[in-house]
Amino acid sequence: MTDEIIILADGEFPRRPQLLEMLKRAKCVICCDGAADKLLTFGREPDWIVGDLDSVSPETRNRFADRAVKFFEQETNDLAKSFRFCREKGFTVSAILGAAGAREDHFLGNLGQFAEVSSSFPGIRLYTETGYFCCFAGQGSFEAPAGSQVSIFSFDPRAELNSAGLKYPLKNLSLMWWYSGTLNEVCVSPFTLQSSSSTPILLFFKYPDLN
Repeated sequence: MTDEIIILADGEFPRRPQLLEMLKRAKCVICCDGAADKLLTFGREPDWIVGDLDSVSPETRNRFADRAVKFFEQETNDLAKSFRFCREKGFTVSAILGAAGAREDHFLGNLGQFAEVSSSFPGIRLYTETGYFCCFAGQGSFEAPAGSQVSIFSFDPRAELNSAGLKYPLKNLSLMWWYSGTLNEVCVSPFTLQSSSSTPILLFFKYPDLN
């Protein structure tokens, strides 16, 4: 855990103890703009501050001027800018925190950015207060406790999915709508998924302790 590089988005600051522990022990925390102020309130300094720097306080921006990286373009959000920064630096990002909870439209945008770049950061996860997201393209094998819930979201409604180890099997099934693959259940771990498309498939795993 101590060698992890984490991106902290400027949504709702994590409350779950396990996520706070991740922030404490991470090797590097890259803050999306105003998330740097929240991290300072938590008691840790940002290692980098990335974005258009319009929401971070002037005091924090000036204090950490040597760690602040400004992108002037407005075509992408601050999370996308942070991903771009990490690729340019060659950083291997393992986790995204703080991407949810503030505004639903921002969260949906963050999920899209997460899925788009997932192939550049193998094993990356996006954590929320209730579970975590991960992605795969083509095929994947996933460890999860038997009985735990998993929801599957396809960005390509034409993609046909097949599964093994789930309570509700997918057999050449296209997920036309985002609700089409929700609330499945793990029967066998690891379970496997296969998609006919190279477009990323998004998975959400609920934490086992939430019923």
